[in-house]
Amino acid sequence: MALTASSISRYKIKLKDFKLLNTTNNLQENLSNYYGSKGTLLIFMCNHCPYVVHLLDHIIGFCSKIKEEKILSIAISSNDIVNYPQDSPNNMNILAKEKKFPFPYFFDKSQDVAHHYQALCTPEFLLFDKNHELFYHGRYDKSRPNNGIEVTGEDLKKGVDMLYDDSGTKFLQYPSMGCNIKWVKGNEPEYE
Repeated sequence: MALTASSISRYKIKLKDFKLLNTTNNLQENLSNYYGSKGTLLIFMCNHCPYVVHLLDHIIGFCSKIKEEKILSIAISSNDIVNYPQDSPNNMNILAKEKKFPFPYFFDKSQDVAHHYQALCTPEFLLFDKNHELFYHGRYDKSRPNNGIEVTGEDLKKGVDMLYDDSGTKFLQYPSMGCNIKWVKGNEPEYE
């Protein structure tokens, strides 16, 4: 498992609507169906990444909590399923049901969504405000598989708290760290 860091967004990314397969109900749906009135959290993830597996139960609890506060979460897998069949839509559906995801889990077959948001790794977190402006792009917390640090979600929680504070205060954001998105050959990003 190669450790990859997310990019720190160098430009203002706006929340953009895409129509993708929602693997939790097997329907083609617009991401905008799941935007929150106070904010929207995009999570780039997949089934097999050990960094995702390490955080997943805590992420599920965290997303359930912020859902009560009108911040909705959307999970997206952009991985190449030819070379990584464990990340197929069917397996995504199985995982979502098994873990009782409180959010939809979309499959980005074309990888256009990952490219739009300049996503590089799993998991990667992008928090947008109620005006669909990027507010936070960074890590969940300091915990990694086998580093002995407890999973708390403290970095993303700080982003959510600052979003609610609405003071415009800037705070230090650390990049997400995880496995690289498994790009379809020839579709690798030019950004880093």
